[in-house]
Amino acid sequence: MDRSNTLRDILLRFGFLIVFAAFFILFAVWNPVFLQGGNLLNIVEGSAILLILALGLTLIVATGGIDLSIGIALDFGAAFAVVAMSTYDLNWFSAACAGVIGGSLVGIFNAILVVGLRISPFLATLSTFFIGSSVQRIFTNGGGPISYRRMPTEFRNIAQGDILGIPTEAVLAAVLVVIYYLLLERSIWGRRIHAMGMQRSAAVVAGIRVNRILIGCFIFAAMTCAVGGLIAAANIRMFTPLSGFSYLLDAIAAVFIGAALHPRGRPNVLGTVAGVLFLGMVANGLNLMGLNFNTKDALQGIILVSALALAVAQRTARSD
Repeated sequence: MDRSNTLRDILLRFGFLIVFAAFFILFAVWNPVFLQGGNLLNIVEGSAILLILALGLTLIVATGGIDLSIGIALDFGAAFAVVAMSTYDLNWFSAACAGVIGGSLVGIFNAILVVGLRISPFLATLSTFFIGSSVQRIFTNGGGPISYRRMPTEFRNIAQGDILGIPTEAVLAAVLVVIYYLLLERSIWGRRIHAMGMQRSAAVVAGIRVNRILIGCFIFAAMTCAVGGLIAAANIRMFTPLSGFSYLLDAIAAVFIGAALHPRGRPNVLGTVAGVLFLGMVANGLNLMGLNFNTKDALQGIILVSALALAVAQRTARSD
């Protein structure tokens, strides 16, 4: 057997795992702090919000669509919770529920545009992004943060507490991973969702209630992203308008890295988790290398593009 072909097959089959391991070793050798338990826990904890948003996006992409408004759902979740406590003096649990409900409004609006008005998901969620951004600027008189320093300890513990020594936000992200895995990979609803994503017309002919499922997916994804907003608000004790946008591109990258790793090229929960951890590891490792801001961003972009290209090459090789 030709050794060059064997090497090529190994790279295409396990390329992403090799790249993941290579960067892990590089960062560990460059700075021993990288391997310390506290730092590895920081990577997991720091990736919690991104993972939560990426899970919501995975659900929408699995239906064959896209959601550019996940950051708006995060912002609404944070805003509704902070305002509920600071202005209406609600207790922490009621405020958290208000935040999730606030985020769900974004999903409801998307569902109206996509299902009711038959606008493509890309254009519909892009419109929601612009509308939601404008609403935040108007409500905050130009985009100023809403601070609430007297935030109840129970609410702050959503981001700063722990459960059996594990950060609460990491626990919340893990619970959502399990829920999404059972929904997308182990349930009849998941099979229907993937059927919609692969060929919507065939799903309709098969009797799948496509519109009803799509409505549910948009709302559930937005509620999920609102949980990320609760964590963000609890972490800094304030609502910062448009902060959710900073997670959008990384969430998209994580979902599509995960999809490319799947044998059938479909969005999947475990692949999304791998994509998020890869992005978190790279960001943390580059920070520990002490690079300046511009150089770090450039390298992070190059690494991301390379990882996506390799993951797509792996998928193509499997289908040949």
